[in-house]
Amino acid sequence: MPTSAKKEFPLHRPSFSYNYSEFIGIGDNGHLWMEGCDCAELAKSFGTPLYVMSEAQLRHNYRRFRDAFTAAYHSVEILFANKSNNGLAIRHIMNQEGAGGDCFGYNEMYLALLAGSDPNKMALNGSNKEPAEIELAIANGVCVNIDAMDEIDMIEETARRLGRETHVGVRVKLELPELKDHHSTGVHHGAMPDIVRHEKWGMTYDQAVELVERIQNSDADLVLHELHFHLSRLDNQADAFALMARDMVRWAAKLKDDTGWAAPCIDLGGGWTFGRKEKTGPRGGVDDERVSSYEVYGREVGLAVKDECKKLNFPLPTLRIEPGRAISGPAGISIGQVGAVKDWPEKGLKWVNLDLSGNHVPWITIPHHYHIVPVNKAAETPKETVDIVGPICTHDILGSSREMPELVRGDLIAMLDTGCYAESLAANFNAQCKPATVLVSGETAEVITERERLTDVIGRFRVPARLLGASQALHGVLN
Repeated sequence: MPTSAKKEFPLHRPSFSYNYSEFIGIGDNGHLWMEGCDCAELAKSFGTPLYVMSEAQLRHNYRRFRDAFTAAYHSVEILFANKSNNGLAIRHIMNQEGAGGDCFGYNEMYLALLAGSDPNKMALNGSNKEPAEIELAIANGVCVNIDAMDEIDMIEETARRLGRETHVGVRVKLELPELKDHHSTGVHHGAMPDIVRHEKWGMTYDQAVELVERIQNSDADLVLHELHFHLSRLDNQADAFALMARDMVRWAAKLKDDTGWAAPCIDLGGGWTFGRKEKTGPRGGVDDERVSSYEVYGREVGLAVKDECKKLNFPLPTLRIEPGRAISGPAGISIGQVGAVKDWPEKGLKWVNLDLSGNHVPWITIPHHYHIVPVNKAAETPKETVDIVGPICTHDILGSSREMPELVRGDLIAMLDTGCYAESLAANFNAQCKPATVLVSGETAEVITERERLTDVIGRFRVPARLLGASQALHGVLN
């Protein structure tokens, strides 16, 4: 957290006729705006399809999440989930805000370190860590959360060879008995304990005891730092996360009884959600205004941890929280241009085609729901029900049965809340190029990810000489 509020990057909230969020809304000209930029002009200047991120919204989301938890608990570290959006500019903004980082794999950790992230506030997670990523973590002071029994062998060998003190944690597989009647509202199906049981992540309690004792008796310079668990995107209500937090304290207290180690830090992972009255989220709009706010999350979880620690006479640990989607998601939009418009009047069907596709917003396929705004007709009254579709050779439905004003070729559409898991998951099916990303700060718009070119898409392909020769022979070039 910044040492003084005066040093925080100033946020100037614009005035809109309608607000989708603090820094995204409908301007006086009836267009969709982000901060001080008309999104129709952004599309004209930078082309489509296009990702656009609001720097002010990103900072605001982080501060609100941070403040919600620090108001309810004495010691909290916010580790931004880099996987949600691993752009270097985004990581720089998170660094300036004081965020740590949750990293998966060598490349993601390298990018975070390259951006100057504080390694003392980073964690390396993952169920199949390679020697190279463990070495990168240890060499730079990043905590390694152990997620497989043989990881400790690689960690010990690397720590001895580098002569480095190494912070480690243990990722556990909670049994979550109090959540047996809670069923997922996310992309998974079933009761939460059953989902967790079948996931690849985490160590059982007996395995956790074995690891803690192994670390305690190691001749390498290992420091037990934290217990880690990730509820994933299973629920959008704070009570489930509070019950999970209580279970974490119980595991920590039992480990203390069985091994003598009192975890100084409990990492509650990510999965934190957000909602909007226009709806977002899986299965057609689960995440609306009924979703727990950041403030409710902070209060419920903070109270649960304090209460459970008091019951079990366990010393209050530092809490680590790993939000990704909740911070980066609402800060971004994806813009596409309308192409062909087709209808079948007798059946009441109409399809509006965009150059934006499921390649660019991959969570559509699970299926996911995003609120869609006609950029240059944002203030117009809806007149018809249409399916918004993309151009790739799948059904590519970006939004089914959406109420829209009359749309024609050249109009612009924006999908809200795509600041997470859009750019970082984008694909090249049908050899599509990935969009550029523009960062908006007030009235300034700057490219932070270059638009992919066809040479980028085909640059990894190679054709053996024998195949080249055979093809040339077909055309009589070679005899």
